[in-house]
Amino acid sequence: MRIGLQIPSFKYPGGAAAIRPTLKEVVTTAEEAGFYSLWVMDHYYQIKGLFGEAHTDPMLEAYTTLGYFAGLTEKAYLGVLVTGVIYRHPSVLMKMVNTLDVLSGGRAYLGIGAAWYEEEARGYGIPYPSTVERFEQLEDTLKLAKALWAGDETSFAGKHFSAPAITNNPRPLSQPHPHLMIGGTGPNKTLRMVAQYADACNIGDWVGKENMQNALDMLKKHCDTLGRDYATVEKTCLGTVHLSGKDTVDSVLRRLEELSGMGFSHAIFNMPDVFQITPLQTFAKEIIPAAAGL
Repeated sequence: MRIGLQIPSFKYPGGAAAIRPTLKEVVTTAEEAGFYSLWVMDHYYQIKGLFGEAHTDPMLEAYTTLGYFAGLTEKAYLGVLVTGVIYRHPSVLMKMVNTLDVLSGGRAYLGIGAAWYEEEARGYGIPYPSTVERFEQLEDTLKLAKALWAGDETSFAGKHFSAPAITNNPRPLSQPHPHLMIGGTGPNKTLRMVAQYADACNIGDWVGKENMQNALDMLKKHCDTLGRDYATVEKTCLGTVHLSGKDTVDSVLRRLEELSGMGFSHAIFNMPDVFQITPLQTFAKEIIPAAAGL
């Protein structure tokens, strides 16, 4: 079982001036601890209630932040969990992902989804189309990514986006291309697109074990229908661990055993107390080595 770290909060003691040094310590410690991947959210508002925060609490732009992470690390994979398809023109997004991959030495994921935070989009003046249109935009972006990564230049025309002469220079270093991950559990659209286009899925553990298993079962059905080998899809999940709160090393290891039994191979956690560094050290000593055997 691989272990990833999501960093969704930037509300640290010391305010804005403390964000850069705190992130540096968190990221370099996580790299040394053996975390397989590092992730940030794609939001401009903070999520209300996350770790008790308000929507006006600190939030950094995702891809700029990952560029900083790329310069601090050499091994951990880097990604946005997950990019909201409505926030950037797909051609620009692809240039950003390719840039991240090149500057990280081939360690980029393109995590993407249909977006959901309507209040955030409205507040920033970003168009927030219907659910149907957002999923059509998502599929356009997935098709564009596949077409672009297949060569040095492509012409693309989808339902909502076009790129008459988009280039792929410099090409990403990842082979055959950056990992493409889709987040969500929608049975008819999201999981079908995972089977059709993606290298990985991401399922939040807040939906509950039964729904997580149902999502994996539905993903397998879509893979069977499309002739895709289900085993080639990386199954990732996202959850929260609070080692200063109700969680213990033993409870985390039990969770990882359950996830492994369901078929997950990459567990990503966020931690309310990560800036204290001690939780990362506990993962390094007691959790990541044990998880490697699952």
